[in-house]
Amino acid sequence: MAHWAQIDDSNVVTRVAVGDSSQSDEGHAWLVNNFGGIWVMTSYEGNIRKNYAGIGFTYDETRDAFIPPKPLASWVLDEGTCLWVAPIPMPEDGAAYMWDEEAGDWIAIPEDAVE
Repeated sequence: MAHWAQIDDSNVVTRVAVGDSSQSDEGHAWLVNNFGGIWVMTSYEGNIRKNYAGIGFTYDETRDAFIPPKPLASWVLDEGTCLWVAPIPMPEDGAAYMWDEEAGDWIAIPEDAVE
């Protein structure tokens, strides 16, 4: 099976399709002939273009990667994974945390609030 992402003029993913054909060229041709537009192959396993494309993701031609929307203003792009990460790592002490954008830091979630 082949997976494809349709991108608009700004390289934003507008549609994701899965094809039956094991021949990627045939599937690509069918999508272009039936839906038009620009289609870029994506991988459900993430073994090409870093991440599986989703609607709203951006295809970065330079990095040859699908990048999800930026979740928070302070987060930065990890160049290795093309995923957004907090500007400071989350503590790894076994407690539950959530990012507080206003404080610019991880805030511990009380144990009784975690289910």
